[in-house]
Amino acid sequence: MRQVQGRIWRSGKPVDGFTFAGISDCLAEEDALVWADIYDPDHDALRALAHELGLNMWAVEDAVAPKERTKTSVYRTHTFFTVYAVDTRVPDEDAPPDTSLLVKHRISAFVLPRGLITVRLPSVNGTATEFDINEVSRRFDDLGGQRCGVGSLVHGLLDVVVDGHFEAVEALDDAIEDLEDELFADGGPRRGLQRRTFQLRKDLVELRRVVLPMREVVSTIQHRRLDSSTSPELDPLYADLYDHVLRASEWTESLRDMVTTVFETNLSLQDARLNTVMKKLSGWAAIIAVPTAITGFYGQNVMYPGINTVVGFIASSILIVVLVILLYVMFKRRDWL
Repeated sequence: MRQVQGRIWRSGKPVDGFTFAGISDCLAEEDALVWADIYDPDHDALRALAHELGLNMWAVEDAVAPKERTKTSVYRTHTFFTVYAVDTRVPDEDAPPDTSLLVKHRISAFVLPRGLITVRLPSVNGTATEFDINEVSRRFDDLGGQRCGVGSLVHGLLDVVVDGHFEAVEALDDAIEDLEDELFADGGPRRGLQRRTFQLRKDLVELRRVVLPMREVVSTIQHRRLDSSTSPELDPLYADLYDHVLRASEWTESLRDMVTTVFETNLSLQDARLNTVMKKLSGWAAIIAVPTAITGFYGQNVMYPGINTVVGFIASSILIVVLVILLYVMFKRRDWL
């Protein structure tokens, strides 16, 4: 194994002495509760552990398979689920516009009657800090989970994951609001806004794939808990967790519409700015056409009234100035200039 850590409780009290080799012995004790966390596992060692504990081999393969989706499966002796924790990061000022805001951490778990085995893989989409598994342990202790068994461990893990989803949705919401403010800024949007909008859409699609299936995961675990009869006090906690999952899902769906609106608004504003530029160019072209036409008329190689006279020059100059001023005032009133 690359990295293994864990905790043991006996009769509701934490004890020392956790070892990877002793997991199966601890799970066999009636008054013991075991949590083993395995990071970036060795495939053969994990298969050996699964064979020793009687875990489903297909579930073991799913725990280490690449690009596995969020899901849950219930077996006769245990429950298996895969979820993704999400962290957010702030890109550097010189970062390209297509830099992702999200860092995903994949977590798979085997829920046994007296133990929880979590399998974590390295982060996706970045090199940010790994998932803080110690936060799960702290929430378990704050909850007093020693009295509630493995269900409280699972709740602590899912609670940390769902809170991370909320933070990610909030970060994307703030990023979309920044784009909206930038769209209507006096100086116009900065370069790269279109690429940043596309990247936000990609991040939102990735987050949506992670958040929406959590409803099925939490609902299945909530109604198929192995300790539901011995720990009914966890029922309201799971109900509250499911409500948080629903809120995160609904918020994600609303952001989808917001990103689409930003994208379409940007295109509409670009068309409006182009129309404004074309109006101004057309107005100035019409104004410039007046002196061009008059001087062109007087440039003919034929005899006409006022040729080679001061009066003709003054008359043509006055005509040019009057018509230019008249067109300028007309276009200005119609907001063409």
